[in-house]
Amino acid sequence: MVKQKLPKTNEYWKKKLTSEQYAVLREKGTEAAFTGKYWDTKEKGMFHCAACGTQLFSSDAKFDSGTGWPSFDHALPGTVKLEDDTSCGMHRTEAICAHCGGHLGHVFLDGPKPSGLRFCINSCSLDLKKKKK
Repeated sequence: MVKQKLPKTNEYWKKKLTSEQYAVLREKGTEAAFTGKYWDTKEKGMFHCAACGTQLFSSDAKFDSGTGWPSFDHALPGTVKLEDDTSCGMHRTEAICAHCGGHLGHVFLDGPKPSGLRFCINSCSLDLKKKKK
């Protein structure tokens, strides 16, 4: 279960995040495909929001979508909020951290079964906490 939404100022986020993270998480930007640190990682662990640290995705949900961004077939329950996004002349579903409101990426209906979902997430919005061996 996610705690109550985290209200912070733009100044707070500018100090806490890198410029790339701020552009994606706070200004709804997108990193270039095949450039993020997690797009092809096979490491096991939990993916957390890079802004607030909330656990979002298990590495068990990650799959190779061929798109150049980390893709997951489901999020941990209650951690990712979905909203309509009509920016860029398209209609998409935006994925947002339910705790801090950070933009993570988008969700598409072309993922693997059983969910059929593809959470297409920017690497810079994530922080992987590797599973201890």
